[in-house]
Amino acid sequence: MSEAAGSQSGLAQMAANRRGILWMLLAVMLFVVLDTFAKLLSETYPVWQIVWARYTFHLVLIALFLRGALPRTLRTRRLPLQLLRSLLLVITTGLFFMGLSMLQLAEAAAVMLLGPLFITALSVPFLGEKVGMRRWGGVFAGLVGALIVIRPGTDVFVLASLFPLAAALVNAFYHITTRLLSHSDSSMTTLTYSSLVGAVVMTLGVPFFWVQPDLIGWLMMVAVGLVGGSSHFCLIKSYSEAPAAVVAPFGYSNIVWAVLFGLVVWGDLPDAWTLLGAGILVVSGLYVFHREQVRKREKR
Repeated sequence: MSEAAGSQSGLAQMAANRRGILWMLLAVMLFVVLDTFAKLLSETYPVWQIVWARYTFHLVLIALFLRGALPRTLRTRRLPLQLLRSLLLVITTGLFFMGLSMLQLAEAAAVMLLGPLFITALSVPFLGEKVGMRRWGGVFAGLVGALIVIRPGTDVFVLASLFPLAAALVNAFYHITTRLLSHSDSSMTTLTYSSLVGAVVMTLGVPFFWVQPDLIGWLMMVAVGLVGGSSHFCLIKSYSEAPAAVVAPFGYSNIVWAVLFGLVVWGDLPDAWTLLGAGILVVSGLYVFHREQVRKREKR
C-alpha cells in the first residue's frame, strides 16, 4: 500500500471512529431518556405495564421497519438460547424499572455500572476466558464503589438498591448469552427476538396490572418503546462504524446524563458518597476494559 493510500485509509478510519463515538453517545443519552420516561410513568402506572409498553411498541417499530422481511429475520440457529437471552433482558428491565420507581435516577444508574464487571467475572465459568489478577483487582474495586453507593448497614441504605443490583447481575448473564449468539445469528435477529419475547411475556400478565392510561400516559408509553428501539439501533450503528475498543468506553457517559436528567426533571442531586462510588465504578470499569484490550492484542 502506498503512503498516500495508507494516509487516506487512516483518515477514513478516523472518520468512522468519530461516527461510532457519536452513535454511542446518542445511544447512551437515549437509554437515559428511556429511564426518565419509565421513572415518570412509575409515579402513576405499575412497573409491569411500563415494561409491557417498552417491548410492545419496540416490536411495533421493528415490524414497521422490517415489514416483509420480518419472518426471514426470525430464522435462528439457536432458538432456545435466543429465548433465554430475551427473557433475561425482560427480567433486567423489570428489575431496573422497579428500582427506578424508588430511587434517584443517578443512584440506579450508578449501581448498574457494575454490569461490565459482573460480565468479566462470569466470562470465566461461562465463556472459558482467563481473567488475570489486574482485572480481578478492577472488579473488586468496582464492588467497593457499588458498596459506597448502596451503603448497606447505614440509614441511607434501602432495599430498593437491591433491584438495580440484581438487574446488573441478570444483565451480565444477558450479555454472556449475547456473546454466544453473536457467532450464529445477526444482530437484527437478536434484536427482533428481544422485543418479540418481551412483548409476548408481558402481555400475558399485563391484564392483572392494567391501569387505564390517559392521553399523556399513552404518549409516554409509546415513547418508551420507540426510544428503547431507537437506542438499540444507535448502539448497533456505533459498533458497526468503529471497533469496540474505541466506542465502548463512551458508554460510561450514562452517569453524566443520569445526573443531568435527574437534576432537571426531579431536582435530585446525588450526594458526595454516591458520586464517589460512581466515579470508582467508572474508573474500575474502564481499567478492566483496558486490560481486556491488552490481552486481546497479546493473543494476536
